[in-house]
Amino acid sequence: MAKYTIGLDYGTNSVRAILVNVANGREVSTSVWGYAHGEKGVILARDPNLARQHPADYEKGAELTIKAVLADAKKKVKAFAPEQVIGVGVDTTGSTPIPADEKGRPLAFQKKFARDPAAMAWLWKDHTGIAEAEEITALAAKIRPEYLAKCGGTYSSEWFFSKLLHCKRTAPKVFEAAHTWVECADWVPAMLTGTEAPNRLTACVCAAGHKAMYNDDWGGYPDKKFLRKLDPALAELRDRLQDRAHAIDTAVGGITAAWAKRTGLPEGIPVAAGAFDAHLGGVGSGIAPGTLVKALGTSSCDMMVAPTNRPLADIPGLCGIVKGSILPGYFGLEAGQAAVGDIFNWFVDYIRPTDGSHETLTKQAARMAPGASGLLALDWNNGNRTILVDQRLTGLLLGQTLYTTPAEIYRALIEATAFGALTIINRFEEYGVKVKRVVNCGGIAEKNPLVMQIYADVTGRPMYVSRSAQTCALGSAIAGAVVAGKKAGGHGSFKAAQKAMTGLKARVYKPDPKARKVYARLYALYRRLHDAFGTEDFSGGLHNVMKELLEIRAAARK
Repeated sequence: MAKYTIGLDYGTNSVRAILVNVANGREVSTSVWGYAHGEKGVILARDPNLARQHPADYEKGAELTIKAVLADAKKKVKAFAPEQVIGVGVDTTGSTPIPADEKGRPLAFQKKFARDPAAMAWLWKDHTGIAEAEEITALAAKIRPEYLAKCGGTYSSEWFFSKLLHCKRTAPKVFEAAHTWVECADWVPAMLTGTEAPNRLTACVCAAGHKAMYNDDWGGYPDKKFLRKLDPALAELRDRLQDRAHAIDTAVGGITAAWAKRTGLPEGIPVAAGAFDAHLGGVGSGIAPGTLVKALGTSSCDMMVAPTNRPLADIPGLCGIVKGSILPGYFGLEAGQAAVGDIFNWFVDYIRPTDGSHETLTKQAARMAPGASGLLALDWNNGNRTILVDQRLTGLLLGQTLYTTPAEIYRALIEATAFGALTIINRFEEYGVKVKRVVNCGGIAEKNPLVMQIYADVTGRPMYVSRSAQTCALGSAIAGAVVAGKKAGGHGSFKAAQKAMTGLKARVYKPDPKARKVYARLYALYRRLHDAFGTEDFSGGLHNVMKELLEIRAAARK
């Protein structure tokens, strides 16, 4: 009989479950549930940097979506039975830490904290800890430079300890009530397997390594002396964090009897250690040495892996170099852009051009020649994640006239994200990590051919698209197949699982040589703006940038 695994994918606005045939990667059924709390699942406030989620949505989402995919499979597959499901994998956003009690249960489940945003999950895009991140960076640069070397040289406000320290200073009652803090990527697998208690919890190296400065070389999380200089309470918390972090080839436990009853899954089937959504999207896209996987959605995550048996430089501006964080047995390298789809959504939803929708603007923008708008933008509307790692940078649009149209602006915003993507590729290659192939996944790669073509033209590289429209969930399902093992009908390695369960779409977006020449000129101007506004050591002038944009525009319109 066919064997299946379930991939649970916890995104920013919803949770998705898919049921996958482990022999060929066929996605049999899918269910999506939008989080019930907040605005599109996110609790917001007057502070634009605040973004939280209620952990109750994680629990309810698992129950509803798993039940739904099993019910749908029974309709689609003759004689399907839940007993054919052999494993579960989980991915989530991150860093999304949750304050929890002595039993590992989120504080938000307690009546007195149920409506307190500080007691909820601190969503990945919560930037309230900007000052704390700068403080952590400064201290590490002074006494623990090795910590920064493995996370690109700058600690981010999106990350674990920035958020904890900010909570300690702004919501002390919540911090004092929390026995520990648990990443969402660790809590969901623990919830399903009854291993939430701190002495049973399995920490994933993906979250710990990329967001919490964990490294086996210095004994795990940052040492107590370092944390004590930030705040004595963090040093005390260090004793309640896990000693070791694990890759996704680790089973954290089996589905409990209670969760088997709630969902219909077989009791005891293994659940893989969690990981971040984009990282498992990399797995679901067939990531391997030399392959850059770009997960394109509200933001982007750019991932590569490198063998552990060769020297690997510390690369400035990356979001971490962590052993085993994406694929077990390889270094995982993460970069990314803090906003991609969010920039396009901002223009449509907040500026509200009269000719309005993404579809309409994309059609109009597609009719324009590269450079014809005379516009140039910086893609920093949500700060810069790579390579500058600075949340206090903002977006910029240059070159508009009294005749600039919404579609021209829309195209310039797409081009700006492409220029940011090229900057990341160049940084990888500057430090010896060669990008031989680019595979894209996520909603934008699936739905917007114009974006893919502009990315090909700007980078000068073919753009491939993952066969699956749900690569994060597929990557989770692959992890479930590996922890289940060959004896149960799964796979004995990630290489074997990826070969069987992943693939690419037939359409490849190839660079247009003529467009490439224009974009090379525009990218040179982009880098001048990038360095002028984003670095301290820029020495060139900007006096001719506008004039050169007009020259490029005139040539493009002939």
